[in-house]
Amino acid sequence: MNTTDPAPCFVRKQRAFLLSDDSALRDMLLSMWSSDWIEFTVFERGRGAIEYLFNDPPDLLVVDNRLSDISGAEIANLVKSENVYRQLPVVLVLDHDDMGSPWDWASVEVDDFLVRPFSDSEARDRINLTLCRATRAMDANPLTKLPGNTSIIQRIQSLIDKEQDFALAYCDLDYFKSFNDKYGFSRGDEILMMTARVIVNTIKSFGGSGNFVGHVGGDDYVFIMSPDEVEQACQRIIATFDAIVPNFYDASDRKLGKIVSKDRQGLVREFPIMAVSIAVVFNIDGRLKHFGEASAIAMSLKKKAKENPESCYVLDRRN
Repeated sequence: MNTTDPAPCFVRKQRAFLLSDDSALRDMLLSMWSSDWIEFTVFERGRGAIEYLFNDPPDLLVVDNRLSDISGAEIANLVKSENVYRQLPVVLVLDHDDMGSPWDWASVEVDDFLVRPFSDSEARDRINLTLCRATRAMDANPLTKLPGNTSIIQRIQSLIDKEQDFALAYCDLDYFKSFNDKYGFSRGDEILMMTARVIVNTIKSFGGSGNFVGHVGGDDYVFIMSPDEVEQACQRIIATFDAIVPNFYDASDRKLGKIVSKDRQGLVREFPIMAVSIAVVFNIDGRLKHFGEASAIAMSLKKKAKENPESCYVLDRRN
């Protein structure tokens, strides 16, 4: 592997612990990545690494099952038994003889494995993939399972760096807080799930291979698609959302077309049925140079959209 090649999915340098006294394994792993991408700390004994694991956990644990003092499987299960460390990806190193009978993977909590004799390219790709999966899992919104803020920023910046034309839409809900305050968080979560489904299904209907939907958090979403289709997508999202959302209100509030709740200052006010505001930023001919520019433009557009009490979208038409 050319150590100058960028590692996939890494948003920052990764710290890895290797627990093994196998010098060949150590030399192979240390040669595969520049220390700018993955920095390995090597422990030859398992028990000597445990205190470091819990005090300063790495981004990846590669553990040899043939450790002299404790098996790699025991180390993996010890780490995964601690709730706060369950997300730490663990790769177990096995001997070919270990694979003679089926493993009970339900009782050995690891994320992947390597088998001696090693294939350099396979070892590299499996560890890259393990880190990529962990990055995606950590970043996914826990409610909607959509990509979160890190993935969103990566996707926007990648398209900007490639000088690729795209439309970036920021969506959020108006009067969501008042709904949450009156009906509770459980029904609020139902609204967030419904909104995610509406956006995903709408964008999916256009069929573009580069289309993307993310969930920034709360009632904020983004989608990325072709500039030529984004206005039609906004219209469909608004039409679908406006048709569905009244059904989440009690019949009495739905009939009135409003609810009575407290505002952010604690004052009792009337709030309309929820609406969705969409601000669309365009990157045409390499106009944008950094994702922060897109975010700043979108924030100003969202203020404009929110001046309208009904669902609406605003397109950035500036050159």
